Amino acid sequence: MLETLLQLSLFDLLAPSPPGWGGTLLRGLASSVQIALGAFGIGLVIGTAGAWGKLYGGPVVRDLLEVYTTVVRAVPELVLILLLYYAGTDLVNRALEAFGYPPVDISGLVAGIAVLGVVQGAYSTEVIRGAIRAIPQGQIEAARAYGMAPGLLLRRITLPAMLPYAIPGLANLWLIATKDTALLAVVGFNELTLATRQAAGATKAYFTFFVAAGVLYLLLTLFSNVIIARVERWARRGMPHVGGAG
Repeated sequence: MLETLLQLSLFDLLAPSPPGWGGTLLRGLASSVQIALGAFGIGLVIGTAGAWGKLYGGPVVRDLLEVYTTVVRAVPELVLILLLYYAGTDLVNRALEAFGYPPVDISGLVAGIAVLGVVQGAYSTEVIRGAIRAIPQGQIEAARAYGMAPGLLLRRITLPAMLPYAIPGLANLWLIATKDTALLAVVGFNELTLATRQAAGATKAYFTFFVAAGVLYLLLTLFSNVIIARVERWARRGMPHVGGAG
């Protein structure tokens, strides 16, 4: 029985894919990358503001941010996506109606980016907060002694100095974002996982298409690792090399 299953799986893998489905998978991959880029960018903005608020904000701001990061990190991401995707769009339209504006039809792309951006923002907040705390405090104190404004201090001192410490954590968040796009398949957004399910369901070549999707995710990860390594080398220029001999 096991030998028969292995033979069938190998046959499915080697069999040529029906025409047209390759383009469907690539379009799904493009949608996944688009969502991941948007969500990661929103997460960086939220994370930077959240980390700054946690470190330098008032008690109310710090408490609200603590609730935000704790809830998002505690609740499973699939539950958050379902909650924010359906309840969030409904709340937006209710708010618009309350102010006298007609409801809007929020596209799946915008909703998907916003939902994952909120999730990414909670994790980015903690990554960036930790990176800022790793900065030698003498640099920040010297800037304050010169009378540097908080906004200028953030742009000229804090963000450049914390970048080498933040990149490893942010790189992991980017890879998580690329995989979290697959969760949007449950709400019907046409990204790579949903496209793969549609192709496999139409052709019954489940093994072939899901292996193909896995390979596409792997290629995206390998390409991302190359870019991340270059960014990390750029951010750490002039700093002592940390790593094994070689």
